[in-house]
Formats: sequence, structure tokens, C-alpha cells
Amino acid sequence: MLVLLPPSEGKANSGDGAPLELGSLSLPGLTAAREAVLGELVELCSGDPEKAREVLGLSEGLRGEVAKNAGLRTAGARPAGEIYTGVLYDALGLATLDADARRRAAGSLLVFSGLWGAVRVTDRIPSYRCSMGVKLPGLGALAGHWRAPMAEVLPAAAGEGLVLDLRSSAYATAWKPKGEVAGRTATVRVLHAPTRKVVSHFNKATKGRIVRALLTSGAAPENPAELVEALRELGYAVEAEAPGKAGKAWALDVLVDEIR
Repeated sequence: MLVLLPPSEGKANSGDGAPLELGSLSLPGLTAAREAVLGELVELCSGDPEKAREVLGLSEGLRGEVAKNAGLRTAGARPAGEIYTGVLYDALGLATLDADARRRAAGSLLVFSGLWGAVRVTDRIPSYRCSMGVKLPGLGALAGHWRAPMAEVLPAAAGEGLVLDLRSSAYATAWKPKGEVAGRTATVRVLHAPTRKVVSHFNKATKGRIVRALLTSGAAPENPAELVEALRELGYAVEAEAPGKAGKAWALDVLVDEIR
């Protein structure tokens, strides 16, 4: 099972560890594309801070993120699972998983990123600020920059099993599973059952809890139909829609009564 996650806007501090080794990150086929984004981002943020803040879409209160980006090559690095914070990651609670669940997380979770493309939770990265929606002056829209290298690398990373896609729309544009990979991919919406509406906070929290439940239970669904059954066994109310034709992903709705 491969689980595709969005990053978090907020991130923990990098700490005092050794700096980034770009070539040590998972999915080495993305290294050249990562170097291109990293180089331009550091150059942008080392120059005019106001221009950098505008390009990155940062408020005045986040001015310090520009200086953080300028120092990415020498900043301390920590496992990505410790860097990403926020509602989904708080609910996932990687640090509190037992050893078996942590091992499963290391092998199955892939976090998408405007800067790194995609990383495993064990990959050591510095704290940064660069969303997939950014358009860098030299590279243009990052989603477009990542599309070709992702198409080369991600099908192999997906292996032959289930792909559980929990990404937000901005990050889903960087790689869309196609062909037989799409047929074993499941996308998930979390709906407030009484209103049938998506509410951002509990949507993220529920997705984090779903991933945690799959990891801690040891469930190993190999396709979307088995995922539906696994989630129901874990106590979730799930409505599933199989694709109407080949090359399309399954669409799953998880219904939640309480917003928390």
C-alpha cells in the first residue's frame, strides 16, 4: 500500500542536526528536479525579501520564512515525519506509533511537496516554506515543473498494490495516476454525515486517523475494494464508487457524524 499525503503549511523547526543531503532522499529520480527548485528558491529568498514574500504568497507575519528558505542548504535537517505538523499529522501521531506501525509508515507514506516533489517520512529535510501553488520566476508553476519527473518515478514507487490518495487538490495536480495504477487507486473525501459537506478541519483530522488506524491494525488491503472492507472493519462508514471505465480511480466517501 502506498499512501499519498499532502504536506502541512506549518512546520516544526529544523533543529541542530546535520544539513540536507539532497542525494540521500528517497525517489532519486527526482533529484535533478529537486535541485532546480531548491536552487531557485534559495536564490529568490537570498535577494529581495519583499519580492520573495510576494512570490511565495506570505503575509507580513510570515516574513521570517523568507530568511529560513535562504538558509536551506546549511540548515539542520530532521525526518520529514517530524517536520510536518498540523491537523492531519497531529491525528496521525507518527511519534506515538509502535515499532511495527512505524515500520509500515516508513514504507508506505509519501508526502508531496512543492520543494521536494515527494518524500518518505524518514527522509531528512529542513523546515521550509514553498507550497505547490507557487510560481517561481525561472521555473514557473511548481505543479507543472513536477509533472514530468513524477510521471517517470511514481508508477514504480506505487508498486503493484493499493494507492490511497489523500492529497489536497493542489498537490494532486503534480501527479495523477494513470492506466492500471489508476485502477488500484482510491481517493477519499470525508463528509459530515448530517450535512454531506466537507469541513476542512475534521476532513484533515479524519484522514490522519484513518491512516493511523490502518498502520496500527496491520491491515494490508491490496486494492480499493479491500480498502473499503478494511475501513468498515475499523468502524468507518464508507460509501464507495467503483470507476465506470478502466484507467479511473475509485472514489470513497467516509461519513463522520461528529466534527472533531
